[in-house]
This record gives sequence, structure tokens and C-alpha cells, in this order.
Amino acid sequence: MLFIHNDVVAEILNMEDSIAAQEQAFRDLAEGRAAHRPRSDIYAPCEREDGYYRWGTMEGYSGGYLAIRMKSDVMTWPQDEDGNWTEDKYCVRPGTYCGLIMLFSAMNGEPLAFINDGVLQHMRVGGGGGIGAKYLARKDARTVGMLGSGGMARTYLQAYCAVRGITKVKVYSPTRANREAYASEMSRRLNIEIQAVDSAEEAVRGSEIVSSCSDSMTPTFEADWLEPGQHVTMLGPMEISNAVLERCDVKISQGSGGLDVEARNTEKGVGHSPMAWIAGSADERKRLPPKQEDFNFIVDFPDFADLIADPSIGRTDDEQITFYHNVGNQGLQFSSVGGLVYEKAKEAGVGRQVPTDWFLQDIRD
Repeated sequence: MLFIHNDVVAEILNMEDSIAAQEQAFRDLAEGRAAHRPRSDIYAPCEREDGYYRWGTMEGYSGGYLAIRMKSDVMTWPQDEDGNWTEDKYCVRPGTYCGLIMLFSAMNGEPLAFINDGVLQHMRVGGGGGIGAKYLARKDARTVGMLGSGGMARTYLQAYCAVRGITKVKVYSPTRANREAYASEMSRRLNIEIQAVDSAEEAVRGSEIVSSCSDSMTPTFEADWLEPGQHVTMLGPMEISNAVLERCDVKISQGSGGLDVEARNTEKGVGHSPMAWIAGSADERKRLPPKQEDFNFIVDFPDFADLIADPSIGRTDDEQITFYHNVGNQGLQFSSVGGLVYEKAKEAGVGRQVPTDWFLQDIRD
């Protein structure tokens, strides 16, 4: 069994391969050769009086591999001076995180790998955005309007460059130093022009691809800023208002992003959780953020499988505004990209060997 650290993942996984692995898994799902369970989260009171503990899992099967992604976070939901919510998290202390993918062989049940999920998480989400742009953005799309300057904004841009001939980016995030650092770093890495701009509106207008990649729990741009021919995608569903969706002529979802369950102590749309099982007293639950009105995690758009079966539901002319709901099939993304990382690590002889026998037992459950 292998333990595969983030540094190893960063060394062996590129964006083109991440996109290709996911695209194949999505096709397999449409044809009945893959399966996944959408994300679900458990919330419990933690030591912080302004936060909550969150345990999240999702699973998927594709290409002979079963993956479960697990994450353990202390959550907080700070507000800015305008009352806008964001979601923040850590494990043990601010700046450290715990997320793991456990990979199994579906052939004989063997545990194959533990993989740190940090780099892979960014690559699988960015890759999903790249798939949306590949199928829905105009073929001549050259300019990206990027809202956000964090890690996801970096992999999203890598993905757009992998599927379109991007030559210019306008990036906006509220902190000037962050957007300027993003522009400097990514222009060097990708050898393209990147301009840090002073407003979200300036980033959106005149861009062929509009990409919202933030932790915001409120919409990041106005519907009135959209222009014919643009392609829109996002990181979290709360970044996109219903007014924006109404402006879009074509709307495609990546896949099923959340469970729809009626059970004791469950609630939909807590923070960025599509479905949450919540423990805690009434007073403790007051720490949780209020539900947002524009919550679009579970949608009824056609999905990627529908688009593959009938391309006419996608972009059919250069004037349409298209939208890719880059949420869904998460477990499938982890099995496909995780399986690829495992194969690449084995081939390269990297990763730390752990005795498989540590994970086997002779007591039947």
C-alpha cells in the first residue's frame, strides 16, 4: 500500500491528464460503467464558540478503483463590513488541513493507497471547470475574467489554458495584494498577460470566460454585467445568483452534487454543504450560518451525460451565454484522478510504502 503525499501528487499529475481522466469517468457514468455517492457532511459542536466541526465524505467507482474522500475541518463563517459571508476552515490550527483519499481495488478489495487530497482536490475541481469550458465556451475564447485569487483560481486558469488558447486574464479579489500576487505568479507560470483589476465588474466585462473561484457565500457579480457569447462557471453555488442563471441561455450541470434526504437532524444548504446531519443544542446551532436564498447546489439542469448524448443542448451559436455548474460527481472525480495518481506513482516508484497487512484482519464483521 502506498502513502502519496501532496508533493508527490504535484510532481506527477498535470492538468491535461486530470481533465482526460475525469472526462472518461463521466462518460463511463453515462454508460453505466461507473457510480458515485454525492457529498454528505456531519456537523458537531467544537471547542470554538464561533465555529462548528464538520466531517465530510464522498465516494466513487471508476476504472476498477473505489475511492472515498474524507475531510476533517473546524468551520467558521466570518462576515465582512458589508455583511457578506465567507467560509473558512482548518484542522488543529489555522493554516493546517486534514483531507485524505483512500483508494481500493474493486477487483479484490485490496486497500491500495492513502493520498493527501490538497493538490488533487485543486486539480480535480479545476479540471471540472476545464471540461465545462471545453464543451461550452466559444472556440475562439481568449480572455478570462477571474474572480478570486486563491489556489482554486490557479488550477481553474490552468484548465482553461489546457482547453482554449487563453492569452489574457483580468483578475479581481477584494485584497489588492492577493490579486497582484496572483497576476505576477500566474503570468510567469503560464506565459500569458494577467492584469489585476480594481473591480469585479471590470473583470467580467469583455471576458469570454467568466470564472468565480472564491469562498463567498453571496453572489460575486451582477447579471447585468454579462455579455453575449460568454461562458460562466463557479467554484461554489452561492457565488451565482438566480438572476445570473436567468441570463444564461444554456445551463449544464456536471452531475449530481448532493443528496435529497428527509431524516432526523438533517438540513440542506448549511454553509457549502448540500446535505448536513447536525448534532448540537439549539444554542450551539446558532453558530451555524443562516441559509442563503440563492442556494443552487441541487439543480435540475441537464448534466454532462445529457450533453454527450445530445450536443444540441449545449452551445449552438457564438452569441449564447453558457453556464457550467461545476458541482457534482465529486466521488467519481476522486476515483478517476486518484486512480491515475496511484498508477503514476507506482510507475515512477514514488510514494511511501506501508504494509497492506496493517489494514487487513481475520475477524469477520
